[in-house]
Amino acid sequence: MDITHLHLHVRDRARAADFYRRWFRLATQREDDDITFLCGSRDFLLALARETDPAPPPGWFHFGIGMPSLDALRALHTSMQRANVPIAKPWYEDEGFATFRCRDPDGYAVEIY
Repeated sequence: MDITHLHLHVRDRARAADFYRRWFRLATQREDDDITFLCGSRDFLLALARETDPAPPPGWFHFGIGMPSLDALRALHTSMQRANVPIAKPWYEDEGFATFRCRDPDGYAVEIY
């Protein structure tokens, strides 16, 4: 079994969708008045639903997006820093693993590894 769906409540669906399209190359699979579904190269769906005042995510909450290579991860980190995307957890690297976390426009932490 695989986890295939994550549902986030966001203040502005267009802004949130633009963020995930820009930084993670997700594509809009379906959109209507209530929800936007974004997908990547696998079966995973990111659902964005508009909510005027969503509850802030708990400090421990995050989800992850894997990158195809260390070079791609470094390039994304550099690009996000230059674009002033909030970095929630700084770059970490050891033998065999590298990661950092950013925040999306609604404060959700995204671990990129």
